[in-house]
Amino acid sequence: MNKLISSIIACLIWQFLFAGDVDTIPIYSNSMKKDISCVVIKPSTYSSSGRSFPVVYLLHGFGGSYNQWLKAAPQLINKVDELQLIIVCPDGGYSSWYFDSPVDSSFRYETFVSKEVIDYVDKNYKTIADSKHRAISGLSMGGTGGLYLGIRHKDVYGAAGSVTGVPDIRPYPNNWDLKKRLGDSICCKQNWENNTVINLIGNLKNGDLTLIIDIGVDDVFLQVNRNLHQRLIEMKIDHDYIERPGEHNLAYCKKSIDYQLFFFKQFFERNI
Repeated sequence: MNKLISSIIACLIWQFLFAGDVDTIPIYSNSMKKDISCVVIKPSTYSSSGRSFPVVYLLHGFGGSYNQWLKAAPQLINKVDELQLIIVCPDGGYSSWYFDSPVDSSFRYETFVSKEVIDYVDKNYKTIADSKHRAISGLSMGGTGGLYLGIRHKDVYGAAGSVTGVPDIRPYPNNWDLKKRLGDSICCKQNWENNTVINLIGNLKNGDLTLIIDIGVDDVFLQVNRNLHQRLIEMKIDHDYIERPGEHNLAYCKKSIDYQLFFFKQFFERNI
């Protein structure tokens, strides 16, 4: 028993001494004319190592904010040390879907995340500022955004992922403020076609983007993820596709993100 207690204490001390630092910062969006909050998680070796780090951008879900990932998966503070990378969690608004909305010019979250946040982070943090050392993923709406932005900005991100994402938004024309971002699905049908992930993969060829997709077998979005997986197979685009027991909730995302971070770490190491 004493050995067990000693081991637990040692583990807690290790986590205290070797855990990342969290910055919560405002980043000014010139495209939306406002400051937007962002979390940056740095490894404990950030200041002392003299090196630069790869970056994983994690996007939050519908109704969430910049701190949703830290609340859902507090292990991220230790993961940055374990994997020696930086994690950035930008605020994507309550329901932006990470679009530059074609019907509401006040929503420019594609530009914000994939241009303004990237530029700020690369300027103010010690990053390896190229696509081979930059990945993007997220949960639910953020998983959709991870694939959407990754495919549309292959020059910015070398790897992209999704946890419980919605790769085909067309079956849900009246849900989650999508109509506010894209317009009515009947009169503005082309907006929906142009901004759904499964249609965008026609712009990919194998090797353009390293992909990982993760969905629970009891998730409401299981079938649209399976459809995307099948489409990628038909197009002969290499990707990792994972189904495991779980529902559409934060508990599932907490477990899944560890696998994705390890996947991205392997991607970064192939490009050293």
